[in-house]
Amino acid sequence: MKIEINGNHIDIGEALSGHVNDELMAAMEKYAERPTDAVVTFSRDRHEFKCECSTHLSTGMKAQASGKASDIYAAFDMANDRLAKQLRRYKRRLKNHHKARNTPFESFGGSSFVIETDAPDVEDASESLQPVIIAEASTSIPVLSVGEAVLQMEIGEEPVLMFRNEKNNEIGVVYRRHDGNVGWIEPSSASATPA
Repeated sequence: MKIEINGNHIDIGEALSGHVNDELMAAMEKYAERPTDAVVTFSRDRHEFKCECSTHLSTGMKAQASGKASDIYAAFDMANDRLAKQLRRYKRRLKNHHKARNTPFESFGGSSFVIETDAPDVEDASESLQPVIIAEASTSIPVLSVGEAVLQMEIGEEPVLMFRNEKNNEIGVVYRRHDGNVGWIEPSSASATPA
């Protein structure tokens, strides 16, 4: 497994790199089947250190976790513990469903945009309805079952996930609701009528 360790305006020494490699490899060997790569990024957030860990599994799943602490080692340990917990849940769910995916997820390309929400006041109402795009990136949309989409959303620590349902080939969205449950949106098979 390839592990990339980065520091945003922080010098990452050999001792920290060794600690990250040893601890992350131990967690991956214990809970993840065939991890392909991992990225660990350290940064400062005021008086605390922040560590963000992201790993890709050979099935196409992506797990992410982060941790904050006043000590850089404690920040990594917190993120690594959260990542291990997510992977342990993922492994348990696979065993409970008696179905392990043998092939990686299929996916297709898409675009993601960041839209400015604090646009200056515009006098013309027609112009104010046009969003200002401040960033654009390519992304991949996975082909998953609904259960796998919920699992990917949870282990990726994402609030929402768009996917193509492998059962009916329709685009679906799963999201975390305010009450803690998971919502699922999918187009109905009936043709839409304008309101």
